[in-house]
Amino acid sequence: MKFTAQQIADILEGDVVGNPNEEVSTVSKIEEGKVGSLTFLSNPKYNSFLYTTKASITIVSKGFIVEKEINTTLIEVDNPYKSFSKLLEFYNEVKNNKTGREQPHFISNSAKIGANEYIGAFAYIGENVKIGENVKIYPNSYIGDNTVIGDNSVIFSGVKIYSETQIGNNCKIHSGAVIGSDGFGFAPDENGEYKTIPQIGNVIIEDNVDIGAACTIDRATMGSTIIRKGVKLDNQVQIAHNVEVGRNTVIASQTGVSGSTKIGENCMIGGQVGINGHIKIGNNVKVLGQTGVTKSLKDNEMVYGTPALNSRDFNRSYVYFKNLPKIVSKITNLEKELTAQNLK
Repeated sequence: MKFTAQQIADILEGDVVGNPNEEVSTVSKIEEGKVGSLTFLSNPKYNSFLYTTKASITIVSKGFIVEKEINTTLIEVDNPYKSFSKLLEFYNEVKNNKTGREQPHFISNSAKIGANEYIGAFAYIGENVKIGENVKIYPNSYIGDNTVIGDNSVIFSGVKIYSETQIGNNCKIHSGAVIGSDGFGFAPDENGEYKTIPQIGNVIIEDNVDIGAACTIDRATMGSTIIRKGVKLDNQVQIAHNVEVGRNTVIASQTGVSGSTKIGENCMIGGQVGINGHIKIGNNVKVLGQTGVTKSLKDNEMVYGTPALNSRDFNRSYVYFKNLPKIVSKITNLEKELTAQNLK
């Protein structure tokens, strides 16, 4: 797929400086640019690469002053970084703009699917499923009975969506994610053997949610596990049964949230965080990577460590911790001096 400098400038509302018919078919970093690629320059630290890059087209700021000869066509825009991001988004949409139904696939007679759909090969769509318009379901995905998927959502290859799940509009679920599997519910009997507690709830995912590859979101024991509007989950995040994640919260990779915990809005949770069950995390909370959260947190807190401490308290404590051998040595020497004085 090729684009000319003029076509790109029209999309970005920019101005071409150079050859408007210059073509590109890929993107690159400016320092790694090659013929046929598009790049951008927004950080002055990389200005020198403009004069050595082999990229065919480079996006720059309006009014950029070229000090030496260049071999690349320029597109001047207000904000190169935002414009390049916009172009990547456009390119991704065009690249993934598949429609139709590949063979073989299975769609239940009771399923309802909106217009302009894409159903990849070996996809399975169960009974009473409702799928909105412009939805893309990639190969080898499983959509369980009574599932609802909103408009413009994308289900990438190998996703498994269990029955009764509700997914909103404009959602993306990446490969290998499992939505609606049983929560970790077991109870010991009189013999000490664990018996399964049936998990009869579901998962609700609201609009504009992104779920990374190999995430798992468990169905509720009763009621719903809820992922609110605008949530972004990195790859390999575990959300247990009856958890609720508030609007616009972001969670980084390898984090696990235990059952029935409620996470507020606009929270930022780092990688490899462990969060206890049955606690409440307020709004605008920041949890740094590898933190163990064992109790509820109030709005606007920032915590670190295991168990989690206020980040400022943790940093103060760490100063002492790393000097602990020296501190112990000083105390030991003081004790010896005091003992010697008492013996005198």
